[in-house]
Amino acid sequence: MGILAVTETTHSMERIRAGASAAAAKVALFDFDGTISVIRSGWVDVMAPMMIEILLDLKTGEAESELRTIIQEMIWRTTGKETIYQMMDFAAHVAQRGGAPLDAREYKKMYLDRLWDVIKGRIDDLRQERVPPQQYMVPGVRQLLEGLRERGLKMYLASGTDEIYMREEARLLGVVPFFAGGVYGAQEDYQSFSKKILIQRILSQTDVRGEEIVGFGDGYVEIEEVKLVGGVTVGVATKEPACAEVDDWKRQRLIGAGADFIVPNYLGHEKLLHSLFAL
Repeated sequence: MGILAVTETTHSMERIRAGASAAAAKVALFDFDGTISVIRSGWVDVMAPMMIEILLDLKTGEAESELRTIIQEMIWRTTGKETIYQMMDFAAHVAQRGGAPLDAREYKKMYLDRLWDVIKGRIDDLRQERVPPQQYMVPGVRQLLEGLRERGLKMYLASGTDEIYMREEARLLGVVPFFAGGVYGAQEDYQSFSKKILIQRILSQTDVRGEEIVGFGDGYVEIEEVKLVGGVTVGVATKEPACAEVDDWKRQRLIGAGADFIVPNYLGHEKLLHSLFAL
């Protein structure tokens, strides 16, 4: 189905595809970073400069602005996938330019070390309860989760971030109890888990059909995978870290991936739930 003209817009929700409905949904699949949590807000501003810096050192003659465009597009295309895949793609860019790439796991460690410098204060504030969890959550998400649970949906949380880290962050935000289906993240054996694998497991091990899944995410991967099995999707095109308005760049790409609805946050959760589940 092609993208239809916008038929409904509010301060909190934009309907992209007329007739999209999750009225039959039994399962809700959520991404974590940027969809529920903003603990890692700014991660792109850590990953992209690291990659650009390495490519500039190869002295290929490419302008920094040109490399920035290439890297930003690569990061977007892989947002939602396990971090190791982003590093594998980056290693390929190094090799294509005649460089000798490090192992993708080394690039991943380099990135995570830099990211930790950015987020360690946030994690410590949450651990010491110096700030409320809501400070690092997309506004309105707890009310949305409560509304979905009241409707009887079984919820799953899936992230491209390493499971050992995202489980701790989800615990600190107090959202783990909502996800009766489980909390899943990237594994050391990166081929053993992905959002696609989780969706296929739901379809094969339960009586849920693809069209009975509603997905929430801020990245290409989770939106595309839910749409591929016939589900309905909500693209969270929020401009981090304030999450007060739509990021137009994210919006366009989420629509391209197949988002049925676009929201900047969940402050309009009642309107969103009504639009998703109205018969």
